[in-house]
Amino acid sequence: MAGHKLSRRRRRIAGAAVGAAVLAGGITVQQSLATTAWPAAAYYKGRAFDTCTAPSATAMKAWHTGFYGAAAVYVGGRNRGCAQPNLTASWVKTVTSQGWKLIPLYVGAQPPCASGSNPEKMTSTTAASLGATDGADAVNKASALGMKAGSALYLDVEAYDVTNSSCNTAVLTYVRAWQKAVHAKYYRTGMYGFSSSGAKAVATTTDRSNLPGNLWYAKWDKVNTTTTDWPFATTLWTGHHRGHQYMVNSKESRGGYPITVDRDAWDAPVAVVG
Repeated sequence: MAGHKLSRRRRRIAGAAVGAAVLAGGITVQQSLATTAWPAAAYYKGRAFDTCTAPSATAMKAWHTGFYGAAAVYVGGRNRGCAQPNLTASWVKTVTSQGWKLIPLYVGAQPPCASGSNPEKMTSTTAASLGATDGADAVNKASALGMKAGSALYLDVEAYDVTNSSCNTAVLTYVRAWQKAVHAKYYRTGMYGFSSSGAKAVATTTDRSNLPGNLWYAKWDKVNTTTTDWPFATTLWTGHHRGHQYMVNSKESRGGYPITVDRDAWDAPVAVVG
């Protein structure tokens, strides 16, 4: 993601190096969300952007021209790399009243084999406990911002060597524990990951239990779609459960406010606010 912790250069190097909700578990997840115990979801379909620091409310108003309709915001996680002076409950209320949909992103523990240093990295022995702790923290952080139960929270898993089996197992253990902790508070779950690593791991694992119900895949092909370039089985995450980060480091200006963003094609749940 745009500069949250890894530098853009390191992200490109890592991405190059690593070179449904769904059958079984995914169907179970989506069916559980259909029960009357679950608050209604909020959905958005269209173009979205993500950027490291949430822009000011004034900039967000200037940017609400119709080109983008949703914005991802980094709500928490020990690996969140940018200060968030604007990201408050008041800001959330203001920008949603402007017409924005928000995509909450949580930068939790990163894979043990990921390149570079991170304040929080999982290990094989800590993955389950960290996932549970971080999942509960993600809910608390989103709730404090006015994002209600029923919202979708997205876990950011950066690039790693998916062929490293012990590392991959740790990631899946962490993701499942995070998912269970978030679901326990009636928040929906999603995950951001590269199509060659994290997203691939959850898409190809044979154990479909306790996986995020929404998948946000990074594939920088500059194609604004969640379907024609979908890199996994066509049965996976169908029915408004996909996001696609298709372009990064796009320097744009609207209404006199320049912001460097990553572009996303979106067809998935977002935050429930109001």
